[in-house]
Amino acid sequence: MEALNEFLIQYGYVGMCIAAFLAGSFVPFNSEVVMGALLATSTMNPLLTVIWGTVGNVGGAMFNYYIGRLGNAETIAKHIHLKQSGVERVNYLVRRFGGLMGFFTFLPAIGTVICLVLGVMRANPFIVLITSTIGKFIRYAILAYLVISIAH
Repeated sequence: MEALNEFLIQYGYVGMCIAAFLAGSFVPFNSEVVMGALLATSTMNPLLTVIWGTVGNVGGAMFNYYIGRLGNAETIAKHIHLKQSGVERVNYLVRRFGGLMGFFTFLPAIGTVICLVLGVMRANPFIVLITSTIGKFIRYAILAYLVISIAH
């Protein structure tokens, strides 16, 4: 994993976008390491780093959404090793709040489940796109602020 992080760091914004896509999808990856390294050790523009991270992460989330549209809740729960109670809780929240739940796709682990369930339940993809973009942008902006505050 460390070699992949180093490889992505070498590619700057594109590397950030790829790392964020992987982290936003169901692939277990930590884009925060790449962002932290880019902002702490280089002259990368923080806003552009946040934007490219957001673009990649939202791309990964929407990938999950469309995987969800292809399947059903039981099949997806089995493949991501999620207990039925967890699927039922997310299912309830998605039924209640719909595409607005996309905002919470920035949450580690549960964000993937939220995206998949949003797809299974055929939530409005435009609303999911907008709300997940807002949530993920805020998360990366806070992370960038913290890294810059600590590193400089």
